[in-house]
Parts: sequence; C-alpha cells; structure tokens
Amino acid sequence: MPDVSIKEVAKLASVSIATVSRCINNPEKVTQKTRLKVQEAIVATGYSPNTLAQSFRRGRTNLIMVVLPSIGDPFFTAVMHGIRSAAKAKGYSVLIEETQHDTMTADEVNAMLVSRQTDGIILLATMSPFGTEVLSANSRRRLPIVVGCEKVSSELADLPSVHIDNVSAAREATSYLISQGHERIGMIYGQVSSLLTRDRELGYRAAMKAAKLPINTGWVTEGKLSIAGARQATRELLNQPDRPTAIFCANDEMAIGCLHEVKAAGLSVPDDMSVIGFDDIRYAEVMDPPLTTISQPAAEIGERVVYRLCRRIDEGRGNGDNESEIVPHKLVIRDSVGEPAD
Repeated sequence: MPDVSIKEVAKLASVSIATVSRCINNPEKVTQKTRLKVQEAIVATGYSPNTLAQSFRRGRTNLIMVVLPSIGDPFFTAVMHGIRSAAKAKGYSVLIEETQHDTMTADEVNAMLVSRQTDGIILLATMSPFGTEVLSANSRRRLPIVVGCEKVSSELADLPSVHIDNVSAAREATSYLISQGHERIGMIYGQVSSLLTRDRELGYRAAMKAAKLPINTGWVTEGKLSIAGARQATRELLNQPDRPTAIFCANDEMAIGCLHEVKAAGLSVPDDMSVIGFDDIRYAEVMDPPLTTISQPAAEIGERVVYRLCRRIDEGRGNGDNESEIVPHKLVIRDSVGEPAD
C-alpha cells in the first residue's frame, strides 16, 4: 500500500495542508472540532503515527492532556491551577477534556491518541466512561499516564498516582463529629461507581465501627456530587424517623447543598444539625456558617502529577515510577459543627 500523503488527509478533512500541520505541531491553537476532523481523517486514510512523526514532529508536541470531570468544579479548578503552573515551568501546554460534558466517541478518542497529539495524559477521572475510553485506547498507544486525586484500581496498578489517603481523611472527619458527642451520623456520598467515593465511605464506616456506633440504612445516601443532589439527599435524611444529628458530606459542594436544605427545613446549623464537608474549596470559609471540612492540597496535587508525568515522558513508562504518592490532608475546624441538641 503506497504511503498516504498529507494532501490526502487535508482533502478528506476538508481543511488546508497548513491546518493539518498545525493540528500536529500546535494542536492547542486549533479548535476541538477541527482537531477531530483531522484526527478522523488520519485514521480513515491510515496515515500512521510514524509518518506523522517523520513529516511534522521531529520531537515532542510539548502538550499534556488532562481528563477531568468538570473544570467548573471548584476543587478541580484548584488542581488545574497547579497543573498549569507546573506545566508552564516544564515547557508544556495543557489540553483539557471534560468527562461530564464531552461527546467524543470511542473512535474519536482513539483517533486523538493515534495522532499522538499529546506527550502524556493526566487522568483525574479514572472511573468515568471517557476516562475508561482513554485507558482502553491508550493500551494500544501506550502514552505515559499519571492519575491524580484518587488511587488507582488493582487492574491499573502500573499507573502512578498522587492523592491523599481518602479513607483516613474521611475517618478523621467522622471521628471529629463523634468527639463532639454525635452518635447518629449520616453520610451523603458522591457516585457509587467511584473508588474515591468508596474510600470515603469506608473511612466513615470505620470511624463509626471503632466508636461502636450503629449506622441505620437510611443514614447513607447519594448526593450525585452536586448541590441539587445533596439537597434531595438531605431531605431524605431529615425525613428519617430517627434522623441524624450530624451529616458528613463527601465533598464541599454537597455540604453546601446540605446546609441550604437544613436551613430551608427551618433548622439551624450547628444548633440543630452539624455538617462537615470535604475538599476545603474556596467557598467553604464564606458559607453561613463557615464550613468545617477536610482540606487537601489541590494545587500541590496538580503540580506533583505534572512532575511525575514529565519523569515518565523523559524516562519512559518502564522506569519503575508507578508508586502512589500520598500527600497530607488536614481537618479545618470552622463553625458548622457543634454538640448535638439532644
């Protein structure tokens, strides 16, 4: 089969030869729609990564792709601040793919990786459908990947990760509620499919078990990682016949929703209900009352995942650098937790 030319790729994608070149050399300067058209044309014509490399890239793209749930999430915004800062220092640009709103198909993900428009990937959403597609497609491309903010599952044990000890942090949050005299403690978790969610629930249950406190079935409910979802979950908790006196929320956005719903029910925080969150996003300290929460160093996590990724890019995937890196968390005590009223 004769070699496919850049002209054929450009013709199929209905773009200029210069645009195809730009998609390879400076993909961050091209719209996602155009990038996808060119990527699809590359796959359709069989224009191989080796041909691309010989024609356009005599080196690296200096581009890192970050896969994350939502750039609008205050916690991930803080993580991205660290990623961008470290990437700039290392001479890399950053391409962001959001999993909540992305409509890319499996073929499009594969096309993106086939064209090797990134030198490596930072994955902040290993359990999302899009994150799964990236991992599946990358099993063929074998680009360096580092996971941030959560530990990796056993089948991904060869991937390095940077995160806090979510089990320990959730246990500390729940233990603090217990230390204030609470025995009936509910939990609003995120998504049941997430390892991060499961770890935080494990920490909650471990603290309750250590204190020999029961957990009623209705005290643990899903908040869908959103303010609206947490408000619905809080209504369910408040309607329990033996309702909790305190609620542990698995992230601060859900804690904010919980605060709003408790107040909407005519109750006071913390006099009638104590609430504790997780992440210490920028809104936590300006809530009414200011939110007691677990703080994790979001920007530092972002910086560290970039440094780990750069090492894998420079030294190769098989450099033995596949260990988890645990960064410290801390309990930030504010005004949303008090002693139980009864």
